[in-house]
Amino acid sequence: MKAVGYLKNLPITEPESLIDLDLPMPMAGPKDLLVEIRAVAVNPVDTKIRKNRPAAEGEPVVLGWDAVGHVRAMGPEVTGFAVGDRVWYAGDLTRPGSNAQFQAVDHRIVSKAPQSLSDAEAAALPLTAITAWEMLHDRLQVRRDTREVSLLVTGAAGGVGSILVQLARQCAHLTVIGTSSDPDGAGGDWLRELGAHHVINHRQPLAPQVAALQAQGVPPVRHVASLTHTPAHYADLVDLLEPQGQLALIDDFAGTDVDVMALKRKALSLHWELMFTRSLFNTHDIQEQGRLLAEVAGLVDAGQVRTTLAEVLGPINAQTLRRAHELQESQRQQGKLVLQGF
Repeated sequence: MKAVGYLKNLPITEPESLIDLDLPMPMAGPKDLLVEIRAVAVNPVDTKIRKNRPAAEGEPVVLGWDAVGHVRAMGPEVTGFAVGDRVWYAGDLTRPGSNAQFQAVDHRIVSKAPQSLSDAEAAALPLTAITAWEMLHDRLQVRRDTREVSLLVTGAAGGVGSILVQLARQCAHLTVIGTSSDPDGAGGDWLRELGAHHVINHRQPLAPQVAALQAQGVPPVRHVASLTHTPAHYADLVDLLEPQGQLALIDDFAGTDVDVMALKRKALSLHWELMFTRSLFNTHDIQEQGRLLAEVAGLVDAGQVRTTLAEVLGPINAQTLRRAHELQESQRQQGKLVLQGF
């Protein structure tokens, strides 16, 4: 089968940073679906692993953690699917990725794809939707508290934030505050279209801006989803959170000093979100990932969540993927980049 991967950790400007491959067809394990891939998206995790995970001698690494395709075979322990089903998922860090014609994936982290979206539109969503859902419902547990409170989302216009804002609007008791570098321009308009009630400027201190909103009657900030530059905002986030509030984060900031003790006086809780945890550790509730994807698909088909597809760059090959990685690494990309077909 055709696939794209690498044998050496190289800068994306090098022709051999991603190469076209001819690999054996994968076999479906007992719990697996064998999926024929139709479209994939590129995420920051793709570029991070390409830079940092070395390939074993003669064994290429195949990336890709967003996919839409059709089921072509199933393992004997699979339930809830049939050959021919159109599915979507974000995969597993420990297994070959979706930048290939066929992929074997655990059926428990898969659901049927939304019917109202094209393959490209659907491929833009799984990884960010899982991350946003788990952060909102599993980490911050916003459904447990129906008191009127606010959720602050930093970096809200990014891939995860743009889904999280939409999902949060499904919770009637939440006032959603998003941050943007351009709150009165295109960035703010985009967030308000997605459902943010208020947009503030993350290039300025956050706590005074939140205090100004609360002076106008906005409910206290019970939850914060910090999606980027957490160390830069950390003191403000501790300041603006109400006592017994919750801070959830996803960004990497190894080597920086973050004072966890600052959370103690207010009894604030800190939550990490990594959407690969369930598949990495085969957790007791691994099937929750497939279930939440099915619920998101229902929200999409009901018109309550929309795709964040920015552009279909071309077919799934090394040349197009190198271009996608280059754009992702520029950190100027808004919306998801998708590749479709071979």
